[in-house]
Amino acid sequence: MNSASSPHSVSAGVLHCFIVEDSPVICSNLVETLHELVELDLLGTAESEEEAVTWLLKAPSTCNLMIIDVFLKSGTGIEVLRQARQKLPKAALVVLTNYATADMRKRCLKMGADRVFDKSAELEELLEYCEEVAHA
Repeated sequence: MNSASSPHSVSAGVLHCFIVEDSPVICSNLVETLHELVELDLLGTAESEEEAVTWLLKAPSTCNLMIIDVFLKSGTGIEVLRQARQKLPKAALVVLTNYATADMRKRCLKMGADRVFDKSAELEELLEYCEEVAHA
C-alpha cells in the first residue's frame, strides 16, 4: 500500500482520492491523467482488499473519491466498496472494471457505488465524473 497523505482540508477543485487497483500500469496512467485534469491529492493506493480495508480503518474524512477495481490481487473490490460506504458515507465511490456487465453494475450499485465504469469503454466518462467530484 502506498500512502501519500498528510492531513488536508477539503477544498473545491481538489480531488482527495484513494485508488484500489491491482494493475500498476492502469493505476499509474489514471493518476497521471487525473493530475492533468484536476488538482489531485492522491491519498494512496492499494492492490488488494486487505490493503484497502486497512487504509479505510484510518481513512481521512477529506477523502472525496475512491476508485475501486472489482478483481484485485487478493480479495475483491466488492468488499472494499461495502466497507468504504460505511466508513466514508460522503465520498464518491466509483467502480472501474473490465467486467461492467449489467449484473455487475447492479451489484456494485446495490453495495454502495455511486457509478460504475467500464475500463475499456468508459474512461472519458470516468474522467468527466472525477472532474465533477473535484468541483462539487
